[in-house]
Amino acid sequence: MLTITQALVDRIVAHARKDHPDEACGVVAGPAGSDRPERFIPMLNAAMSPTFYEFDSGDLLKLYRELDDRDEDPVVIYHSHTATEAYPSRTDISYANEPGAHYVLVSTRDTDDLGDFQFRSFRIVDGEVTEEEVRVVDSY
Repeated sequence: MLTITQALVDRIVAHARKDHPDEACGVVAGPAGSDRPERFIPMLNAAMSPTFYEFDSGDLLKLYRELDDRDEDPVVIYHSHTATEAYPSRTDISYANEPGAHYVLVSTRDTDDLGDFQFRSFRIVDGEVTEEEVRVVDSY
């Protein structure tokens, strides 16, 4: 189960809406080994595509160095789907290389700035996708 604060959910959804119609992507880091997302890190979708996301390789290298320096893990890896449901695509599954991370997808299809959205979390390990419950809390 992913436990995440309402403030982080709001920031992830706001990023997805801001980058729409392109997919948004980013990371929420937390203390190493904690499974507690804390630090919101929006990333640039280098693909600038409505159907695909890709972290910029330079930004990704910088991120992982920063995570190491701060003794953090990528607890949540998120991106948006702009025209489909919030479920990992074959490409998403093939790129999932953090077995300990929660893969959050937000669907911005059929929404306006105030409309409904899908916010779902998955574990992706060795190509196996398992949806998990999301528990939203005010604080930890």
